[in-house]
Amino acid sequence: MNTYITIQGDTWDGISFKLFGTDKHMPDLIQANPDHNSTVIFSADIRLTIPTIEVATSFTLPPWKRES
Repeated sequence: MNTYITIQGDTWDGISFKLFGTDKHMPDLIQANPDHNSTVIFSADIRLTIPTIEVATSFTLPPWKRES
């Protein structure tokens, strides 16, 4: 698992979007960091655990636009 150090004003959905390109992994982030599950807006320098999340390949995109 990796870690992420917050900056002032980070939110769960914003962190999910920064790391994964979508906010749909917000519940996974919260579950991996139970000590901060009541936090809505983070202060700076909080170390969060980032779970490994499999990114699905989209088959609706042409092959040259799909993630490797």
